[in-house]
Amino acid sequence: MLDRTDISPAPTPTSHFFTSLRTRLHYLDWGNPSAPTLILVHGGFDHARSWDWTARALSRDYHVITPDLRGHGDSGWSPDGSYMMGNFIYDLAQLVDLLDRPPVTIVGHSLGGAISLRYAGLFPDKLRKLVAIEGLGLSPGRLQEKAEQPAPDVWRAWIDGRRARARTMPRRYPTIEAAIGRMRERNEHLTVEQALHLTSHGVNRNEDGSYSWKFDPYLKGLAPQAGADDELPAFWQRITCPTLLCLGSDSWASNPEKDGRIQHFADARLVEFADAGHWLHHDQFDRFIGELRSFLKGEAGDSRTVVRL
Repeated sequence: MLDRTDISPAPTPTSHFFTSLRTRLHYLDWGNPSAPTLILVHGGFDHARSWDWTARALSRDYHVITPDLRGHGDSGWSPDGSYMMGNFIYDLAQLVDLLDRPPVTIVGHSLGGAISLRYAGLFPDKLRKLVAIEGLGLSPGRLQEKAEQPAPDVWRAWIDGRRARARTMPRRYPTIEAAIGRMRERNEHLTVEQALHLTSHGVNRNEDGSYSWKFDPYLKGLAPQAGADDELPAFWQRITCPTLLCLGSDSWASNPEKDGRIQHFADARLVEFADAGHWLHHDQFDRFIGELRSFLKGEAGDSRTVVRL
């Protein structure tokens, strides 16, 4: 007998919008609303369609939602060009409440992971499970270096950088191929197919026919008070749901087992992916999705165990 699952069409998302802090924000809904809610939060300078492969793999078992962060993708830009961490967290809280299906599971990458980890510490009762792909922020060593910088110097550098950025036109690419080339420069692990998909959904075409990235250029160089990474352990300690921390072995990110940050979590497990960089969910998709499925189904190992794939 023919297995109908083999011929069913690939799921496609529908676009939706909501308002948060007077900004119109966009998200994709992959259907299956009666299933448990799974929210995938992308990283900085990225967009919701970065999760397409993951969303398709999980949409039969979960109600997958993929938002565009403010200033990214098809979401609105902040009118004043300011992007505070508190605003990102407020947006996520607003989306979770609008969906009205707690508790939810959240998977966040990089900036999306940082937002999700803070949210989980603020609203632990609304989380079923949490996955953070390199979202822990600066390593303890980098934090120490940052703390040694006089605050006025940090503020002055930010103001000077913002003024310089205001005098600079956003970069334009004459062809989509040129933009794809830039995408592959940022992540050499990407296949041509992946880079084409990520680029085609991540650019707008200008009036002169050139292409520019959708994200707001003012996202570069967040205001000094937006980080507050030294306060993060207080958020992590309040997270009550099982947490999966993912790390690419070729990434710049610090290993939370080696630097001690995993000890701040009550129930966390670390998986390190070989031959993967900062975008490990692209670089080693099959291994990532296998580990993610096991975690979501409750088949992962004990907390604070470290697995290297």
